[in-house]
Amino acid sequence: MRAVARSLRTAVAHVRGAVSYLAGSPDGRVRVSYAQRVPRQHEKAVGGIVKLQHLSRAFPDAGRQFNVLYLVSSRLPHAAPVWADWARRKGARLVLNQNGVAYPAWFGRGWQHANREISQLLARADYVFYQSEFCRLSADRFASPARGPFEILHNAVDTSRFTPGPKPGGRPLTLLLAGSQEQWYRVEAAILTLAALTARGVDAELIVSGRLRWTPNAAETRAQAQALVSRLGLGERVEFAGPYTQTDAPALFRRADVVLHTKYNDPCPSVVIEALSCGRPVVYSKSGGVPELVGDEGGIGIDVELSWERDIAPNPESLAEGICRTRRDLASYGAAARARAVSCFDVQRWIARHRTVMEELVA
Repeated sequence: MRAVARSLRTAVAHVRGAVSYLAGSPDGRVRVSYAQRVPRQHEKAVGGIVKLQHLSRAFPDAGRQFNVLYLVSSRLPHAAPVWADWARRKGARLVLNQNGVAYPAWFGRGWQHANREISQLLARADYVFYQSEFCRLSADRFASPARGPFEILHNAVDTSRFTPGPKPGGRPLTLLLAGSQEQWYRVEAAILTLAALTARGVDAELIVSGRLRWTPNAAETRAQAQALVSRLGLGERVEFAGPYTQTDAPALFRRADVVLHTKYNDPCPSVVIEALSCGRPVVYSKSGGVPELVGDEGGIGIDVELSWERDIAPNPESLAEGICRTRRDLASYGAAARARAVSCFDVQRWIARHRTVMEELVA
């Protein structure tokens, strides 16, 4: 507790020192602070920080002279509400990009405490971008509604980099489980889906990307996954590719025919949008914000029960059936996926909307 208190005092002192230099912007230009270091494109980055990589190219971090404080709920800096209070006292505007919130199924006890900062920021924000309608509904239910103006703005992808390309030749039907694997059920469902496909006589393989981190012990998680692969006799059909950078991501998606997304109630996963942009259809758990992303044309959703009390893995046999359906017309599904990404999720459209909102806030 003493270490936590010291960390908080240090963060507060840093915030006070930073915002004391806030100069605003007499020329009306938007000057943004992200209150944290944003990784460069070649560095490994997952989750909420990826959005800041996109935005910081258009709005480089202004250091101590900012008039907009931009925060992402899934990647908050230390003492985020303190940042917000001091920045607003100096005349800066707070823009919050709101992802999911803690709720009983995945967080367990203490979810109310976990949402405290988010509730405080939703009350202070001058504008809120919810990453999906699901994000808005879950925040309203388990944190608090936004007190100021808001809109739904799904995550974005650089469609000029995440482009379709041929899969390496001579390989069987290839599935990709992308992102970081923080729950065992996600990996288990994917491996069982591969087993269901091979039982149907489909020559298939599975790439599992990202860190395996449903327990603190990396060796233990890898051993658990490998044991299931061995027990099912899948041998060389499963590859654990490990974490990847945004620079490497397009090539990873192009290795696949179909992207498999097994996470339950995922708020607005960037990996799904990146898959669509690469022309890869998505077979997914029909829950959370993913149906808003994939639509009716970009893949196939597998029905699951709606629950806030427990995570529900999609049925592997149903996932296998969905994959078989997309396999019959991969070219059409892939073209539709790409078209949806370009029309709905291109990063330039996303940045332009941010520019409009932030310019209005500082005018």
